[in-house]
Amino acid sequence: MSGTLIFAVTVLGSLGILAAVILYFVARKFKVIEDPNIDRVAAELPGANCGACGYAGCRNFAEAIVAAGTLDGFFCPVGGNTVMKNAGAILGLEAVAVTPQMAVVRCNGSFAHAPQKVRFDGARTCAFAHALYAGESGCPHGCLGLGDCVRACTFDAMFMDEETGLPVVIEDKCVACGACVKACPRGIIEMRNKGPKNRRIYVSCINEEKGSVARKNCSVACTGCGACVKVCKFDAITLDNNLAYIDFKKCTLCRKCVTECPTDAIVEINLPPRKERNQGRELEENIVQTL
Repeated sequence: MSGTLIFAVTVLGSLGILAAVILYFVARKFKVIEDPNIDRVAAELPGANCGACGYAGCRNFAEAIVAAGTLDGFFCPVGGNTVMKNAGAILGLEAVAVTPQMAVVRCNGSFAHAPQKVRFDGARTCAFAHALYAGESGCPHGCLGLGDCVRACTFDAMFMDEETGLPVVIEDKCVACGACVKACPRGIIEMRNKGPKNRRIYVSCINEEKGSVARKNCSVACTGCGACVKVCKFDAITLDNNLAYIDFKKCTLCRKCVTECPTDAIVEINLPPRKERNQGRELEENIVQTL
C-alpha cells in the first residue's frame, strides 16, 4: 500500500515539474517586451479615460501613439496641446498645435421662445422621449430638456438651466471630450472652435422644417430666408434644407449676420455690447456742438 502511494506521489510530482518546465519555456517564447515609452506617455495623459481621443482609454491611446511613431491624427482633447507637446517630447516628436474647441448647444428653444404645448409623463431621458414624440414644444428638432447631455458629462461642465429648460455649457470646464455630443439624440450639440477671446457666432437652430412651420413651434427658429448668406462677405454661411450654418473656420466675427437675421436665430457669445443708435447720434451732436 505504501509503495503504491509513493509511486502515485512520484508520478504526480514528476508531472508537476514537467508542466512547470513547459510553462517556463512557453512564457519565455511568447514573452511580450513592452516599450517603456508607453508608461511614460501614459503618465503624461490626464487619465480621464473618456474616449474622446477615439481609443478605449488613456493607456490604449499611449500604446497607439508609441506604435505609430507619429502624432499625426492623434489628439487628447482633455489634455490639449500641453499634454500632446509633453508626449511628443518623450518620443522625440513635434506636436502640431490644435485650435481649442468646446461644446455648443445649437438650440435656443427656451420656455419663452418655444412654449410648452404638451406635457411628457414618461421616463425622464432624452433618448426615450425622442423615440416617442416631437417634444413638449412641438419642435421635432429642438432640445428635449431632459438632461442626457448633462449626465454624460464627467467634468461637471454642463447644467440644466431651470428658467430656460436648456443645457448650459460652462466654458472654463468644458474639455471638448464630446460625450455630450454622443448623448444627445437630437444632435443639437456641436464641437466648435472656442474662438479668439472665446468669442463665437453661430446659428442656434437645427430645424430643417420650412420657415412658417418652424416658427409655429419656436419664435427664434431659422426660417432659411437666406438674409445672413447674402450679407456675409466671407462665404462663411451656407443654406441647406431651410437651415443656415456658419462655418467657424471662415467666420471673421464681423457680426453683420446677427443683425440681419429677422428671427434672432443667430447668437453671438462673449462679444462686446453694441452701441445703441441713439448713443451714436448723441455723440455726433456733442461733437458738432463742440466744433
